Amino acid sequence: MPRLLPWSAVDPGQQGFTWSSEEEAEVTAEVLALFPPVGSADGFDFVCQVTDFLVARYGRWACGWHWAVGEGGNGGVVQSWCCHGHSLRDGPEASAAIVVASLLEWRDWLEELAERFVELAPATDADAEDRSWHVQRAATRLVTLAVDRTCAEDSWYGLCERVLTWYLSSAGMAGEEAAELVKGAIGGRFKSWAVPSCTTVDAVVEDLALGVTGHRPYRDY
Repeated sequence: MPRLLPWSAVDPGQQGFTWSSEEEAEVTAEVLALFPPVGSADGFDFVCQVTDFLVARYGRWACGWHWAVGEGGNGGVVQSWCCHGHSLRDGPEASAAIVVASLLEWRDWLEELAERFVELAPATDADAEDRSWHVQRAATRLVTLAVDRTCAEDSWYGLCERVLTWYLSSAGMAGEEAAELVKGAIGGRFKSWAVPSCTTVDAVVEDLALGVTGHRPYRDY
């Protein structure tokens, strides 16, 4: 699952990806060859086989192609794919097109995150107080982004945790340390099917900034 991957495994800057009409045709053909027989109950196996194929072709980042929004995908961000029960019901060609669209959607999401991480990174010479403010600001925007893209549906906070962990990792923090700080800051305060209040978000991001820098972020208003 992508929620277990470090940022280095999904960072578009380190994981190249070239797409063309020829590449799309080849991938579509490979996916079609994996499609289960009509009436088969092998939808889960199909997803696993497609994932193995995409990971072998592009790298571990591609395993997120089916991390879909809501219960079908356990709180992910991909909207093209739902679950194998729904996404495979219209036949091989339609389903292969959904797989391709989902892969590209997932890649677009990773590229968007990489751009946002650069924009939200603190200056290299920032002191602890300034870094605390930057972490608070970045975390606020990234939580808001996660809520927006997941519609705060089932298990959305898993994606949120991963995005915040990846952000800290992109700024140089070890992945395990970042994950522990993020988990501790959220502290179970985000819930499925519930948009967190501004007060809750403020508390989470301030706790995260404190954990990362040892300083409470200052307020500029």
